[in-house]
Amino acid sequence: MRVLGLDIGTTTISAVVVENTQVLRAMTRPNDSFLKDRKHWEKLQDPGQIRDTALTMVEELFRQYPDVERIGVTGQMHGIVYLNDRGEPVSPLYTWQDRRGEELTLDGETLVSRITRLTGYPVATGYGLVTHCYNRQHGLIPREAVVFCTIHDYVAMVLGGRRTPAVDTSDAASFGLFDVERGAFDLAAMEKAGIDAGMLPALAKDSKIGFYGGKVPVYAAIGDNQASFLGTTAGQLECMLVNVGTGSQFSVYTKRYHICPGLETRPFPGGGYLLVGASLCGGRAYALLERFFRMTGQMLGANVDSAYEAMAALLKSSEKPGDIPQVLPLFQGTRQESCCRGSITGLSVDNFTPLHFLWGMMEGIAGELHQMYCAYQAICDAPVTLMGSGNGLRKNPYLQSCFSEVFGRELILSQCNEEAATGAALFAAGL
Repeated sequence: MRVLGLDIGTTTISAVVVENTQVLRAMTRPNDSFLKDRKHWEKLQDPGQIRDTALTMVEELFRQYPDVERIGVTGQMHGIVYLNDRGEPVSPLYTWQDRRGEELTLDGETLVSRITRLTGYPVATGYGLVTHCYNRQHGLIPREAVVFCTIHDYVAMVLGGRRTPAVDTSDAASFGLFDVERGAFDLAAMEKAGIDAGMLPALAKDSKIGFYGGKVPVYAAIGDNQASFLGTTAGQLECMLVNVGTGSQFSVYTKRYHICPGLETRPFPGGGYLLVGASLCGGRAYALLERFFRMTGQMLGANVDSAYEAMAALLKSSEKPGDIPQVLPLFQGTRQESCCRGSITGLSVDNFTPLHFLWGMMEGIAGELHQMYCAYQAICDAPVTLMGSGNGLRKNPYLQSCFSEVFGRELILSQCNEEAATGAALFAAGL
């Protein structure tokens, strides 16, 4: 059976055709739909442009593979777009990167901390219900809006010929204030926080939500974290996954519901749960070091467009040094504590060098995810297999070696370049 998978990412949109877990064709287009920010904390995209790009890609793949039997969809979680009663977008997409939840309220408290204090649910800026709460308080919800959903819920809705979204629990939980164990929004918690529940999307009663072209089944969109786990492991769930892209994540599947400090318990499509720890930097921490080196070169009069090749050459030409400084790469804080900041400690006259900083940063990236693994290991038996994905990891063999060393086991890289799109296809295929 051939299945099409679609991934609506923040910077790219990807699509694959999969047959028996093997990718037959993959394509990626840039998602250049960001709108000019009206406020410095806004991160908005054009949902119409995203929809049109995604539909064009689907049409192109169907011309090449007219025997595709199912369509699966995934994409960037947490963010929301408002729709009218005809299923048309009436707002921009408020992405997961939007930081309005960190704006101070009149009493000097951030909206995120206020909602967490009132409800007991840890939420972060960019979560759909945080965004919705802020928009309601500031009169930013369009008058025609009747419901909100993720961008990939919207695209799946359009593909399936629907006018209303049907949301999988893996997406619904990403909005916040969702009782994962019960599989439902916590309406009492929403009332405590003064959040209007009237625009919540309906949960999908069936994984099949519609038909593309009136005949090809379209399945409910699933969260990209869960989809990436499925795609990376090819449906083999007894693994733990480290992913390094712009951010980074540690993920492990469990059949039973667990509460683990520092990890978020997320619904897994088809049953079970995914325990997830997320770093806001990850690969971005390495990019910050590249920017520092590049700016240093420019300060010295060198015309440097990129320092990545020089960084790789230094690593290749040098042995791993001793006395590596300890880097804590919390340069954007954490989801729980946005005010946290990174640090570099253990510096001396001997290790204040570019080479030491490179290794320190990579060990810090690996170490942050390893702390999440240790929290999981304290309550559950950890899987033996460690898998890795994401371009930040795939393109850096030295970072790979750091993960193997820090976790104390071989790192197996995913052979799939489009993990999320492939995972969406595998979900639709029933794997």
